[in-house]
Amino acid sequence: MKKYSIPFLFLTFCFTLVGCGIYSFTGASIPPGTETYQVNRFENTALLVEPGLERDFKLALEDLIQNQTNLRLVPSNGDLVYEGEITEYRISPTTATSDNTAAQNRLTIGVKLRFFNRKKEEDDLEQSFTFFYDYPGSEQLIGSQKTTAHEEIFERLTQDIFNATLAKW
Repeated sequence: MKKYSIPFLFLTFCFTLVGCGIYSFTGASIPPGTETYQVNRFENTALLVEPGLERDFKLALEDLIQNQTNLRLVPSNGDLVYEGEITEYRISPTTATSDNTAAQNRLTIGVKLRFFNRKKEEDDLEQSFTFFYDYPGSEQLIGSQKTTAHEEIFERLTQDIFNATLAKW
């Protein structure tokens, strides 16, 4: 068995670290020099207005970006800027029973996003995102049911926004 020299092993280790350095576990593609982001208010313009929804969505988006990047949240002059409107908050029946009552309902939330990348303006984006949560027609959308619905929808919407703006999926 051949013995490897210490310099050879050291160089192999260094190349391995450098080779792995370009990958990101979240898939984020952040331009060099980008250090900060800001999330402006998402005004709720939906026909059915849920109080506090815009605040909860803003916090969910801030948290996701904070947890999946090393960017720093700032209140203004961010390198990346997220803003927009909550355009849809709708509850509709998806299936019916034989006596014409809802067997299942669907909460749908839609968001129109405007994204500005001050370091790379060709990455600016304006796009709408929508997701839904189904729940039994015999239940009302209140309390923990509503909290769960909002959390699941926000999780999907914010991840879709992250993928479109930073992961380029």
